[in-house]
Amino acid sequence: MRIVAVADTHLYHAQLVVPHGDVFVHAGDLCRFGELDELAEAAAWLRSLPHRYKVVVAGNHDWAFVHHPREARSLLGKGVIYLEDSGVCIDGITFWGSPWQPAFHDWAFNLPRGAALAEKWAAIPEGIDVLITHSPPFGIGDRSWNGDRHGCADLMARVRQVKPRLHLFGHIHEDGGVFRETDVTYFANVTTWECGRGPTVLDVEGGVVEEIEVPKARP
Repeated sequence: MRIVAVADTHLYHAQLVVPHGDVFVHAGDLCRFGELDELAEAAAWLRSLPHRYKVVVAGNHDWAFVHHPREARSLLGKGVIYLEDSGVCIDGITFWGSPWQPAFHDWAFNLPRGAALAEKWAAIPEGIDVLITHSPPFGIGDRSWNGDRHGCADLMARVRQVKPRLHLFGHIHEDGGVFRETDVTYFANVTTWECGRGPTVLDVEGGVVEEIEVPKARP
């Protein structure tokens, strides 16, 4: 299965060169301010992509999924799978998605560090192949411009318990890339940093994850 993954497009999606693949994943922050008109624009772009499957997790800028959840999900359309503490199986590969992150200014899907976030991560089931969160785990792909780390330690603890083959996330624009922290799980911060960075392309086959390319955005 070839997965083409992005995050943090913030309505700059027209600048992206999106490669073909089997599954297109957006790990949150389709929008800038996050209301329905912006989501409608982003959803039209998603539906225009040729990938057979499209999987979306909301991010902290995607307020429509908080303020108008039914309308927001409807706007995505039938061809887009929205995951919010839920999962889907695609061609034998299991995906689980969750939008939460440690409290970050006054944005959507914020929760305080500790018990509240740990409760959300506890819902991540064992046996999944691909985990999609907007938040990074602590210590991987979570370093901001000043060197501070913003990932969630409880998320990392849960990832080490459930051992997905691949963990996709975004949120922190400055630390995109693919990382190998254990013998089991590949981690990928798939941020496009408002489309200055291209999509992340990964092949998942058996127990192997391979990064294929990181295409450049259009100038």
